[in-house]
Amino acid sequence: MVPIERALLRTIPWLVGALIVSLPLLLVNVTADPLVAFTLHLSVLVGLSLVLANLLAPLGTADWFAGAPWSAPVKLLASGLGSVVLVTGTVGLVTLASSAALRFDPSIQFLQLLSALDIAWVAAAVTVGAYRAWGRVPAVVGGVMVGVVCIWSIWNYLETVGFGPSGEWIVSGSELMRLVIPYDVAATVVAVVVFLLGVRAAAHTTEQPSPQS
Repeated sequence: MVPIERALLRTIPWLVGALIVSLPLLLVNVTADPLVAFTLHLSVLVGLSLVLANLLAPLGTADWFAGAPWSAPVKLLASGLGSVVLVTGTVGLVTLASSAALRFDPSIQFLQLLSALDIAWVAAAVTVGAYRAWGRVPAVVGGVMVGVVCIWSIWNYLETVGFGPSGEWIVSGSELMRLVIPYDVAATVVAVVVFLLGVRAAAHTTEQPSPQS
């Protein structure tokens, strides 16, 4: 079984399980304190992205595209991106189902989807890149750190701006620019740099000549 097949087989049970677990959320009342419900929900979604990223990171090898006439760095770039897409897509589907089950206001469901997708790809890219470059522990620490910072920035925005009378998302361009966008930009830069460092490190390892017997 090739690594891309193993990656899919590792992802699908988590997707199905998370969708099933979303059903009991129909019984949860989020109107009492929407900020707490939103933050806890987003934290669980980010946690899911980190678990998946760490499961898939070892499988993102050049063997995904063994038959393609590409160089090792390009194959590793593609397999790494494939891992990030698997994580982000899974989190996106779970976000749609669980946000609907929680009966958030439609605008909050949209904000949650944007937030979860944004953090999931960044956390996955950092995790995959750090795993390739430095190993498991830095991958876990790096993914958690970037996830926590991004969650905090969204929480800080909602804490500052608040919710509308019906629990809807109040869009404030100035506060987004002040409290959210700078952290998003910083996280994106970190994710891209760490991911590319991981590609370079993995390519260097792959291209090392085998020791002669």
